[in-house]
Amino acid sequence: MTRFLHSADWQIGRQFATFDPEHAPILAEARITVVERLAALATEHRVDAVLVAGDVFDVQTVSERTLRRLFNALSDYAGPWLMIPGNHDAALAESVWTRAQRLRVAPPNVHALLVPEVRVFQAQGFAVLPAPLAQRHTYNDLTAWFDAAETPAGMLRIGLAHGSVQGLLAEDIDSANPIAPDRASTARLDYLALGDWHGCKRVDARTWYAGTPEPDRFKDNGSGQALLVDIAAPGAEPQVTPLAVANFRWQSIASALQVASDGHALIAQLDRLGSHDVAELHVQGQVDVDGLQRLQAAIGRAEARARHLQIDLSALRLVPTDEDIAGLQADGYLGEVVQELRDAQASPDSPEARVAQDALALLAAELAQRSPVASAMASKEGA
Repeated sequence: MTRFLHSADWQIGRQFATFDPEHAPILAEARITVVERLAALATEHRVDAVLVAGDVFDVQTVSERTLRRLFNALSDYAGPWLMIPGNHDAALAESVWTRAQRLRVAPPNVHALLVPEVRVFQAQGFAVLPAPLAQRHTYNDLTAWFDAAETPAGMLRIGLAHGSVQGLLAEDIDSANPIAPDRASTARLDYLALGDWHGCKRVDARTWYAGTPEPDRFKDNGSGQALLVDIAAPGAEPQVTPLAVANFRWQSIASALQVASDGHALIAQLDRLGSHDVAELHVQGQVDVDGLQRLQAAIGRAEARARHLQIDLSALRLVPTDEDIAGLQADGYLGEVVQELRDAQASPDSPEARVAQDALALLAAELAQRSPVASAMASKEGA
């Protein structure tokens, strides 16, 4: 039995520039931490090698400190680490890989497979056929040479590639680098370890995407895992077991509010967010003043607990009830303004509708400060 740990798309050095400056460094640090977790798992499960199918680094220009930290993170596993360049860290004439070689930061058990040639690991009983990217985008299948490649008899044939299996993946993936969907069959591979698709995905029994071990997108695609691959003998079907490794859980929360119970359900969902959650919130529909205030309070609580919460309420319309309007106690000129705002909201597609919604929300907040309860509390504090 030969056992591998398959991972990909570490993208070390990613900056998360669009995130809050307080949160971005923590998310970047998690990408180093998850590699340490992979090393510990490789030792725990006594794997024969770790297969890293491209995009080890997010950019070619990572700092020397980041380079050293990444290779230090591998130290808990003493076996072979087999890595290929992907579209983010392609093996250019001058690249992050050539810098690592000059600095001599990679330990001897790290094998950077920068050229397409068979590499034999006699002691472990397998030969690896790598398809490293030498540029960010290619338009021919770099795994085609696998079909004619000769490997020692009796050894497992392991393919390692980074790109898009044709006819299978969505159009918005990182790279257009094509891979034939039947490559494992035509090249007589026992296993084809793929990278580039950031989720965990089975192509066929011998072909898998591991996905990124630390999620970086709001997609429910099985990211945050590594694959434990057991192969009993050449020709035997691999037994693949996903292992959860991520520190942060990324999720997208979408809600359409129509009745009060919709708001209650959304608030309950927000109240379940914790320190390991990175979430985006999209709310549409309509809500009254009380419902909006409750939602805003829940968002405030969630922002304090979650690692990151980005919010889009642009499609949520404030529709005050008659009680809400009466509660504003708006007479005279203020009453006329309130009515104008209500009239503006009657045409939700107009540019003025959103401004009117925000203005009514501000009036409601002001009312809360002037309520009898609030006034009484203020009097007691001043006593």
